[in-house]
Amino acid sequence: MPKGKVTTLRLQQMKQNKEKITVLTAYDYSTAKMVDEAGVEVILVGDSLGMVMLGYDSTIPVTMEDMIRHTKAVVRGTDHAMVVGDMPFMSYHLSVSESVRNAGRFLQEAGANAVKLEGGREIAETVKAIIAAGIPVMGHLGLTPQSVNQ
Repeated sequence: MPKGKVTTLRLQQMKQNKEKITVLTAYDYSTAKMVDEAGVEVILVGDSLGMVMLGYDSTIPVTMEDMIRHTKAVVRGTDHAMVVGDMPFMSYHLSVSESVRNAGRFLQEAGANAVKLEGGREIAETVKAIIAAGIPVMGHLGLTPQSVNQ
């Protein structure tokens, strides 16, 4: 089990040392507790909770309130792992300032250590602004469930 809280600095050191970094998803306190006790470095609270926990047929209906509530529960079950909150659909699409505000809610209200956004070049300025605000960001490339309607 890791000693102390996993930070972005610790993850960077692990990458430099070619150590494996484990990331698992949790949506609630009990699962987070088990995953954390197993020594996983990063717990992602994914917007997939919309399908897995709330019964939606996609991630699109998931709200900031849903994500904040579930992220809070995961944080309460975590002592060591870094907790990353997944920014839901439309929470980072309307304006850079609203995106920064929503990302900040994950840290202030939910206690997350970082946020995750889906996308590439089209969200680069948003990611830059969130990082400039002091909020760590985990990127998501490849399969992007939030673009299911495109």
